[in-house]
Amino acid sequence: MKYYSTNKQVAGINLQEAVVKGLASDRGLYMPDEIKRLPQSFFDNIENLSFQEIAYTVADAFFGEDIEADTLKDIVYDTLSFDTPVVHVNDNIYSLELFHGPTLAFKDVGARFMARLLGYFIKKQEQKDVKVLVATSGDTGSAVANGFLGVEGIHVYVLYPKGKVSQIQECQFTTLGQNITAIEIDGTFDDCQALVKKAFLDEELNGKLNLTSANSINVARFLPQSFYYFHAYAQLKRQGKEKNVVFCVPSGNFGNITAGLIAKRMGLPVKRFIAANNSNDIFYEYLQTGKYNPRPSVHTIANAMDVGDPSNFARILDLYGHSWEKIKSGISGYWYSDDAIRKTLKGTFEKTGYLLDPHGACGYQALADSLTVDETGVFLETAHPAKFAETVETIIGKDIDIPEKLKAFMKGEKQSVNMTKDFADFKSFLLQ
Repeated sequence: MKYYSTNKQVAGINLQEAVVKGLASDRGLYMPDEIKRLPQSFFDNIENLSFQEIAYTVADAFFGEDIEADTLKDIVYDTLSFDTPVVHVNDNIYSLELFHGPTLAFKDVGARFMARLLGYFIKKQEQKDVKVLVATSGDTGSAVANGFLGVEGIHVYVLYPKGKVSQIQECQFTTLGQNITAIEIDGTFDDCQALVKKAFLDEELNGKLNLTSANSINVARFLPQSFYYFHAYAQLKRQGKEKNVVFCVPSGNFGNITAGLIAKRMGLPVKRFIAANNSNDIFYEYLQTGKYNPRPSVHTIANAMDVGDPSNFARILDLYGHSWEKIKSGISGYWYSDDAIRKTLKGTFEKTGYLLDPHGACGYQALADSLTVDETGVFLETAHPAKFAETVETIIGKDIDIPEKLKAFMKGEKQSVNMTKDFADFKSFLLQ
């Protein structure tokens, strides 16, 4: 499989280069030349397959030409050592729980897959010092850091906005040590993301260092996220609920929903998608006006969605041929203020007993506001509510249980480097 850049100045790139480089030299994001449609027989029998069997079939369509079958199977099965169950919440609304992995967030799937794939390529190239740069607004940092922890030949630098991630999220990547360095940026997530992108385009840095990204700009991070859409459909089919499926995705950098859109292109029977935003409603505004107006992000209680210039919007434009009309026909948008999120989280818990996290609350409410009686709605519950314990407990007026996995992270000692949002400071740090 070859890959091209969304900016159309780079093409014919193999998977290894696309993964190791992360960002194309023309500043675009890599996309596969072909999105293969899976055979109908796969969907006819999908309810009888395990999560790993489903994921391997999907992974083979993207990566099978470039990786030996046994190696790819090992990567998939090792990545998916946990389940992503579909759980009924209320009426015709279901939660796709993506918080059963090591860091209790959906990004465990993409981060673990990428860590294993990159490790495979680095060993193949006999490289010994690769630096992985990742910007995080919350869960990406912990998933990537833990996915790469202890991987030989790789050092991870996690950039995060000071004071804008939850305490538990921060503990998950600042207490690890070893080959993980946490960098606390005096700015927003967008500032962190800008530093990472500038690093990839800096000739001196790239001449001296082996740099790659583990954000969803990397094809090895976002493509594997399509696995759990297929798995969700299989679970619904076992229950006879597979007709008119609507997926609602809490959206920040838009890698997660892009993976879902690609799953649909591969033949997954999805009626439509909803992108649920918090007060950073850039995509919602685009759907209304046809104009993309990126701007500085604002801090909300759904902090992982605090993105003012979503990187993967470029991939959505590419998928739909830059047609506003086509994008509108395939994706609808909703946005919710902090007060609305609080109301949904509290009300859903009191009515159903199901505890949402602030991001899942956006997804749930968008389905509640838009589903028709003949549709089955699935929102992506992207992180365990305990990762936002202080916020959630304040909203529902009760203490919540903290899973043992999270308690273990909280026992560690914070290790981080304070830094300005000035690129010169970041560049100097990397070169040292």
